Amino acid sequence: MINRLAIIGVGLIGGSLALALKKTGAVNEVVGYARSEDARKEALELGIIDRAATSVAEAVTHADMVFVAVPMGAMSAVFAEMAGHLNPEAIITDGGSAKAQVVEAARAALGDKFRQFVPGHPIAGTEKSGPSAAFATLYKEHRIVLTPVAETDAAATAMVKAMWQLTGAEVFEMDVEHHDTVLAATSHLPHVLAFNLVGMLAERDDCAEVLRYAAGGFRDFSRIASSDAVMWRDICLGNREAILALLEEYHQGMNKIEKAIREGDGDYLIEVFARAKKARDTRFADPNLIDNSEV
Repeated sequence: MINRLAIIGVGLIGGSLALALKKTGAVNEVVGYARSEDARKEALELGIIDRAATSVAEAVTHADMVFVAVPMGAMSAVFAEMAGHLNPEAIITDGGSAKAQVVEAARAALGDKFRQFVPGHPIAGTEKSGPSAAFATLYKEHRIVLTPVAETDAAATAMVKAMWQLTGAEVFEMDVEHHDTVLAATSHLPHVLAFNLVGMLAERDDCAEVLRYAAGGFRDFSRIASSDAVMWRDICLGNREAILALLEEYHQGMNKIEKAIREGDGDYLIEVFARAKKARDTRFADPNLIDNSEV
């Protein structure tokens, strides 16, 4: 039982955790903070939180579990503000999508409390944002990745793992660097591609005509371009090295495809497309495959 859970950021990610834990009776009180007063009021009205705090410091006071669910660019400031107000035994965790940057920010701000910080990443979400987007079953049958470092207290990691398991999620551990590489490939790069493609089409003079005939596949792929722009800006900047490396690799592949189309090299196109189809059909055909998408 968590006596008092502090949620910093009461939108989709933070709000859904609060609702999931409330549904299971695993938390006695949820105190929430958001920079926007409207968001705080909405979260209170929706029953996501039991009390709205007007500052990070107020929210974390007397909390035994703190979940930070703010854009990556705000993490450092949030850690700094909470540092002097945490309970001696309080456990802190987060939902940031790029772990190296978060770990660095937490280490710099939390001081001796850093050992009680368990870096985490719930790989779940929708293209919606804000308190009204939160729902109790968001994390059910999704994966939560924890990336404890050498200093992380093992008991704190166990507590955070147990908390996430109560939401119906599967919890895995991974080292920070490997996490950031994997997520750059499976989530961050696809978002960049979707944002770019939709933005490119939107600037065309015939955009309305083009989109009128958009097939279901395009809608499925482009859906992630509805994701929160601030959040994804911060993710791209926070995980820039891994994303840039993958973008370079992607550019090389696209250059080869462009060359094949230009030169009429159908054999190369068949080779690339067939290889991708085989990978997609074999690796994603398992009906028990867990949804690892962030949206």
